[in-house]
Amino acid sequence: MCKLFINADPKLWVSTTRSLRIDGMVTSVRLENCFWSILEEVARRDGMNVPQMITRLYHESIDAGHDLGNFTSFLRVCSMRYLALQLSGDIPADTDSPISGLDADRILARERKELH
Repeated sequence: MCKLFINADPKLWVSTTRSLRIDGMVTSVRLENCFWSILEEVARRDGMNVPQMITRLYHESIDAGHDLGNFTSFLRVCSMRYLALQLSGDIPADTDSPISGLDADRILARERKELH
């Protein structure tokens, strides 16, 4: 089992820092390359680049009342949720299908139902 992880390309877990501007303020985000790759795919699905998508996630999170004290962790969780939702079939594997066109309320309701 461990060989699948240990012998993977070590570039996957190398951290890279990217600078971006949110509301005129420059900020840096440091993530492992594996997460950057996932975020690039998510952004591309909806015709955005990564800084545009991260800015949108930031604004929508603030609008929803979330405390984003650890925004980097939030981005890691977004990446893992994306993969989990693909595995469950809620997000199509076809990366030409935009995420914005999905019925988020239905997906979230199904998840809540499964938790109870």
